[in-house]
Amino acid sequence: MSLLLKPTVIAVSLFAAISLLTEQPVEKKATTLIVPKTNTAPKIQAAILLDVSNSMDGLIEQAKAQLWNMVSVMGKAKCNDATPEIEIALYEYGRSNNDVKAGYVKQVSGFTTDLDKLSQQLFNLTTNGGDEYCGQVIYTSLKDLVWDSASTNYKVIFIAGNEDFLQGNLLYTKACNEAKKKGVIVNTIYCGDRMQGIREHWNLSAECGNGSFTNINQDAKIEDIPTPYDSTILALNDKLNGTYLTFGAYGATAHAAQAEVDQKNLKINKSVAVKRAAVKGKKELYKNTTWDMVDAAEKDKDFVAKVDMKTLPDSLQKKSRKEIQQVIDLKTTERNSIQKEIETNNAKREAYIAAEKKKAANRNQNATLETEIEKIIKTQAVKFKMQIN
Repeated sequence: MSLLLKPTVIAVSLFAAISLLTEQPVEKKATTLIVPKTNTAPKIQAAILLDVSNSMDGLIEQAKAQLWNMVSVMGKAKCNDATPEIEIALYEYGRSNNDVKAGYVKQVSGFTTDLDKLSQQLFNLTTNGGDEYCGQVIYTSLKDLVWDSASTNYKVIFIAGNEDFLQGNLLYTKACNEAKKKGVIVNTIYCGDRMQGIREHWNLSAECGNGSFTNINQDAKIEDIPTPYDSTILALNDKLNGTYLTFGAYGATAHAAQAEVDQKNLKINKSVAVKRAAVKGKKELYKNTTWDMVDAAEKDKDFVAKVDMKTLPDSLQKKSRKEIQQVIDLKTTERNSIQKEIETNNAKREAYIAAEKKKAANRNQNATLETEIEKIIKTQAVKFKMQIN
């Protein structure tokens, strides 16, 4: 860049010199400013809006299970060979003890990359009867969240529920106009019969940013297809957890939460736990820079020189910073190897599942939150030059 600027600097100096010597106006010639191109990483922002009224226990159970599949599908997107940064937000609506002035809407999480915390928040959701104001929750999420301004990024809302879409004082058209202004696509997912969803106006939201309308059976169980690779991946996941080096006031707590979230997902079924492990096996998707030294050091090359030694585990506090860097390097190498093994085994697992699904292609399969969100993402991401294989 400095070589490009020198002629401009010389030209400006010469112009000043001539003006001083002649005291006559000198015609300025237009100069072209050359600005280097910046490679901004692509981004996917997704807000999940869940009805938590009394009839939605099944929906919440599906949401707990589908998180990892959604992140995994998004993580397969490629835009100019780059993996998009993924941010997910979560809202609940329809709970009677939420603020009536806010339309019974509550932000559970703003946009975050902390997938463990988001999973915990999903597990903490419970149902409680109330009024379900769809237009209100869409509008609130559009106004409160920090949506990226780039029109080239995929920004999407998924709203799921089963009451009339037109409830509440805030018209859905106001939410639609806000969505269009921000370039956010709104997809509606009705929990129940498709024709009933249409009668209750859930198909109207397709007017919001070219979104889609679909319906699901919220009481259907997430499909669990056992494969020969599941046990291997779960064993590798346990090894992966051993590569984390905590720091900070909440490092140990966060590390414990990581294992706790593993167990909660395993209790749903083995398939969900494996999908979570597959996400953890991709460093682009699963990062813990706020409490893990390996991730923090990869993000900031000066991390070791700056970290507060008092916040490290007892086993590391007496080591020199050079020795700590060596420990981090060893754990980084170990983690990379384990993640590669997880990725290899998961590719074989997905091929096995695809073959099993092909055999059962004629079987009547229930549409669930997981299956429909996956279809929608794969269809819509293409519009933003993101290819998902």
